[in-house]
Amino acid sequence: MVINLILRIQSGIPGLDEITADSKTGMGGIPENTATLVYGPPKVGKSIFCYQFMHSGLSLDEPCLYVLTDYGIKQLQQNTSDFGWDLDNYIDKEMLYIVDAISSISGTKIINTENFSSSSVHNPTDIMVKLGVGTRYISQRSPRFRSILDSLTTLFAFNQELLIVRVLTAYIMRIREAGGTALITYTEGSADIKVETMLKAVVDNVIKLDGEYLTIEAMVGCGQNKAPYKITNEGIIID
Repeated sequence: MVINLILRIQSGIPGLDEITADSKTGMGGIPENTATLVYGPPKVGKSIFCYQFMHSGLSLDEPCLYVLTDYGIKQLQQNTSDFGWDLDNYIDKEMLYIVDAISSISGTKIINTENFSSSSVHNPTDIMVKLGVGTRYISQRSPRFRSILDSLTTLFAFNQELLIVRVLTAYIMRIREAGGTALITYTEGSADIKVETMLKAVVDNVIKLDGEYLTIEAMVGCGQNKAPYKITNEGIIID
């Protein structure tokens, strides 16, 4: 009998790799080279989920391409430092490439570097151009990398919804082709219900956070599952 082995990568979320374990191989985690939508109401830990996924990869020498649309790089550094994760070293080592699409519209002075690029939520085309540069940059450093788009919510607020669905589709395709594994966050109810259905259709995996339970609605090589979780000073922990 031939078993189709689905490679997994560590999620960085204590307890998640266990509840996503394949019944045949025992391997758990996020399926490699897939795109995962993490969605739910506001303030339930979606961004924290991303921070843990990013930090887990960086600690394993897996670089990360991070697209910011809800908050800028300074807020990212502050948010992660609150959990004891210092990103400065990874930025200095060029393990972390950031596309900041929000700081510029607040009037913040931005200086682009080798692994930091400014864009605007008003201009999805420019975001995709910067994403292409970042993907090439980060994929040259490792055959395995992680990518995060946090989040679609602000992009929907400033652009036509179907345009953002097309941007998401192109983003996923680009990351997959380069060998990366992607997370995308979205605040439930921010777009039309038909658009939300489209979002779930273009990704491989769907995870919902509601403040009490983490629900795996769909995942490659894994059945649906549900477990309580809590947010601690060390991040999300699944009970």
